[in-house]
Amino acid sequence: MKQAIVALGLMVIAAGTPTTEGQAHPTPLSISSAVEKTGLYLLAGDYRRALEACEQGIQEAPSAEAYLRLTYVYQAIDAYLEQLSKDESWMAVEQLYLNLAYRHTEDLVDPPGGLARMAKEMIQTSVRQQSDVSAAMAVRLNKAASDRLWQEQTQWRSAHPTTWWQAFPDAWVR
Repeated sequence: MKQAIVALGLMVIAAGTPTTEGQAHPTPLSISSAVEKTGLYLLAGDYRRALEACEQGIQEAPSAEAYLRLTYVYQAIDAYLEQLSKDESWMAVEQLYLNLAYRHTEDLVDPPGGLARMAKEMIQTSVRQQSDVSAAMAVRLNKAASDRLWQEQTQWRSAHPTTWWQAFPDAWVR
């Protein structure tokens, strides 16, 4: 199952997404389609694009919900790294590092380097810090919505303790 998800993630990474650089005004996604799109990136293990989609959502429509989706993705990366570490899947840690580090084709000729265990520590430190920042921003915008979304994700994590980071909570997708 993990291999299939990693393979799907690598196919998504290799295929890329169409850019909007040539467009004067890219069409903003609806909130539900943005959540679905980010959910697909999570399922594929394409955490860089999941982060980018959440950041785009914040740019287009800042809200407590948007900041908490970003927080969730940071925490998903952290949990995924913990699972890979427990499983001693260091090759998958390197693949995650490359997914987060590579952005453009020029990275293929000047690749970022890194050892898997060092990459794990660097990524986890960063995502934990950014998670705290985005969670605080969500609370400042709407504490009631933040509290509700934290409850939904706590229930989701309890129901899916070893795979919760592969998708948003069901309540978020409806």
